[in-house]
Amino acid sequence: MIIDVGFDFTTDSPEYWEGFWDRNDGLGAGVCDPDACSPTLKRYHQLIWSKPLPNGEFLELTPRKGLAYLSWRDMFFGSDSILVSFRYRDYKDMIAAVMHHLPDYKAFMENFLHKAYTIGGMIIFPKHANSMNQRRGTNRQIRDRWDLTMECIRRFYSGENSPLSDVMEHDCDFYALFNDFKGYVDFFYLQDCVTEDYKRVRFWLGDGNFNNPPLPQTVDEYLAWIATELDFLDKRNARIKAAIEQ
Repeated sequence: MIIDVGFDFTTDSPEYWEGFWDRNDGLGAGVCDPDACSPTLKRYHQLIWSKPLPNGEFLELTPRKGLAYLSWRDMFFGSDSILVSFRYRDYKDMIAAVMHHLPDYKAFMENFLHKAYTIGGMIIFPKHANSMNQRRGTNRQIRDRWDLTMECIRRFYSGENSPLSDVMEHDCDFYALFNDFKGYVDFFYLQDCVTEDYKRVRFWLGDGNFNNPPLPQTVDEYLAWIATELDFLDKRNARIKAAIEQ
């Protein structure tokens, strides 16, 4: 199967765009999220991540039914989105300010989502109750931010505490597959999230202090956040494409 890193997973998620702007108090929401509903995304995850692991084993993902739609040994995996636009009800005032600032907010957001739902914007995590893809969204110190998630993962490998320490301890067998932070970063083509020596995360907003408000506080910060995410997306899609071609 040919993998197209530009394939938009909203296009084969049933009725994703139907009535999109009528949902979520006008902030927009798809009928069925590509993480769960796109058969192409499921197949891409299976193909791309079935490869040698840093610990010397081979991750051979097998498809199954349900939200945890891939498995290997006694581990079950689901898809998670890396990029986020913060269309939360408790953030509606900021989104309204962005809407006022842009000449066509809906076109802006639809363009972002079409790009965000390509393979460079997706990853897999172990899937279970209170798993990583749920906890990083509900934790008030993280709020779905990928850079802060990466900082939590870096701290886990270095033996430091973070707001997501407990869920990673629960899934410690999964993280052990990659040996260390560099192994995790390289396996999932996340090199553009970290410094060249892998010792620090490149934060997309602020300095990574978990005590600061995690969401952008101004329109300029919000637009810079979206631009930074899309820049990362382009680079990761290019990395994935290069790896596939090799």
